[in-house]
Order: sequence, then structure tokens, then C-alpha cells
Amino acid sequence: MADIDHLNHWLISEGRLLGDETQTVRGYCEGLVQLGVPLSRARIAQNYSNPLLSAWGIIWTPEETHRYTVPTTVLATSAWHGSPFEYVVTQRRPLRKRLTNLDLKTEHPVYAELAETGATDFLAIPLEHGNGSVQGTSFTSSAAAGFSDEHIRYIEDTRYALAAALEPIAMRHSQKSLLQTYLGHGPAEQVGQGHIKRGEHRTVSAAILFADLRGFTEKASAWPEADLLSMMGEYFEMVVTPIQDKGGDVLKFMGDGILAVFDIDDDAQASCRAAIKAAHQALANLRDYNDTAGDKGKEAIEFVIGIDFGRVTFGNIGSPDRLDFTVVGQAVNVASRLQGLCKKLDEKILVTQSVAKRMTSDVQSTGYHSVRGLPEEIEVFRV
Repeated sequence: MADIDHLNHWLISEGRLLGDETQTVRGYCEGLVQLGVPLSRARIAQNYSNPLLSAWGIIWTPEETHRYTVPTTVLATSAWHGSPFEYVVTQRRPLRKRLTNLDLKTEHPVYAELAETGATDFLAIPLEHGNGSVQGTSFTSSAAAGFSDEHIRYIEDTRYALAAALEPIAMRHSQKSLLQTYLGHGPAEQVGQGHIKRGEHRTVSAAILFADLRGFTEKASAWPEADLLSMMGEYFEMVVTPIQDKGGDVLKFMGDGILAVFDIDDDAQASCRAAIKAAHQALANLRDYNDTAGDKGKEAIEFVIGIDFGRVTFGNIGSPDRLDFTVVGQAVNVASRLQGLCKKLDEKILVTQSVAKRMTSDVQSTGYHSVRGLPEEIEVFRV
């Protein structure tokens, strides 16, 4: 028991303070091996409190240790249903399978996959967190005799310390992923670093992109709610994905509008180029969508994009008990007004002179136009 006590103590002291799930799991598995457990593979999974991600986890083998994530869509597939992880999470009980005398054709495919790698024994156990959630873990042996009763006792007697070491890490990951999902990467970093006081702000020079869906009011009054929500989900995806791929942050979904900010390494030209590239890719996605919409029984849609560059301020605004992390500034207002000009000028993308002068690709002036909120007309460009 002294050796088990040593491993448990390491988990709740040094292992917990590492703050790195990969190192913690590696140290734990190597500790089991030192105790004589014939471990060939371990998989330690942790739930995400996130609408887009189901779980993250660590896979350990003697050769390497690596991290993985599981999207929520997996929960609707056979990879989850009937799996040993579903069993231990829902039943809160261990699961043992000797793979050498198992009819693999009648079992979940994961057992056959492990057997093909030479695995002989499989053990899955639940890890319980203080909030009542249950995490799934599994241990595999390739030894001829598999796990002995003593080996299994070692694993079961250290699972509480393992859960104690991983729970604070899991909480931090869930908090960070939730902030990024709802605020965007940049604002999430700011909030995560403690910049959360009302009125606290940071001023940067950035490209502001504003996308707006055409004819949304008419669609909202005429389309069935399910069709409207489905279309909006596809619209958001075809715009948001390029924004994120090009290093931008989506700050707001305002009805059918999308507000994004590009602050690429404090580089004005890089920020403007990234915003333009994201806009072009979004419109390419729109063309692909509309090309097949009719065949799928859907209506074609249209959206437009306005982009400006200038000084904007990130910050927390709101009442004492309800805050919103947002961005304000003239560039935000101008970008939102450009989408109105797009309709008037029959354009898909319009940018200001502040953006155009930082582009190496061809831009063409559409002349000077009045923009609500500005005292003078501004020159607007098509890209």
C-alpha cells in the first residue's frame, strides 16, 4: 500500500499542480507501470461544459501521450452508443472485458480494434467529479495474463486521486472553451486574464467586418420557424468559419447580423487582408450553397459584407450585475452602415478607404457616399 499511497500523494500534490493534463496522465500511467501493472494503453476522458464539444481526453501509450477532443455530434453515433465509455458514464460502474475469449463480432467495434493491436484485457472505470458528473477512463493490457486482481485494485484505489488531480484542469478547460464559444478568442483571453470590471477597456486598431443577411424580415414572417433557424445556422456557419480561419473573432450575432474584428499582430495591412480573405471565402461558400439549394428544396439566400479599419475599444459595458464584452468605435458603425450601401450599389462587399489603401489587390472606387452618423461623405470601394 505504501507505493499506492505514494502515487495518490503525487496525484493530489505535484501531479495536480502541474496544471498540464498530458503530464499528469503520463506521470500517473508511468506510476502504475512502476507498481507492476502491465499497462499498454490508457485513455482518460473528461467532459466539456460546451455546446459544441462533448469531451477532451488523453491517450497514453509507452511510446507517446497525446490529447484529443470529441465533438458533440459523436454522441449521436455508434461510436458512443453501446461503447464502454457510455456504460461507465451512465451506469457509474466499472466494466471488465477479457479480449482473448470474447466474441468480438457481437461486441462494440472498439474491442475488435483493441484486439487487433494485440490487447488481451480491457478495464473501464468511472471517475466522479464534485459536481456529480462522471468521466470515462479505460486501461488496456497486452500481457498474456492481462490484469490480475491486484492490478485492478491498484487502478481502483487511485481513481479518486486521479479525479482530484484532473477536475480543476477540466474546470479551467470548460471555462475557457465556453468563453471562446460565446465571446470569441480575443475577448475570452481578456476575460480569462481577469479584465472583467465594468468600464475596463482596451483600445486597438483593427479591421471590422459586418455581415448582414438580405431579406431577413420577409423570411422571418413567411418561413416556418424550423426552416428559418436551419437557414440561419447554415448562413452563420458559412460566414463564421472563414472569419475564424483567417484569425478574426466573431463578437456578436445581432439578429441576422454578424460583427467580427480582425487584429492580426497589431499589423494594419495583415488585419485588412485577413478580413477581405474571410469575406471572399464567405461569399464562395454562399455560391456553393445557392448552387445546390434548389436541388435540396431550399431557397437561395444573399448576404452582404462591409469592412472598415480604425481605432476601436474592447470593453465591458452594462449594469452592475449584467455585463457584456463588446467593441465600440466609429469603425464599427461605418462597417455596419456599408451593408446598407451594398444594397443601394448592388455590391456584395464594400470597404472604406482605410481598408482599400492597405490592399495590394485591385480595388475600385464607387465614389463618395453619405453614411448615417458621419458629417461628410466617405469614399467607398468595391474589391
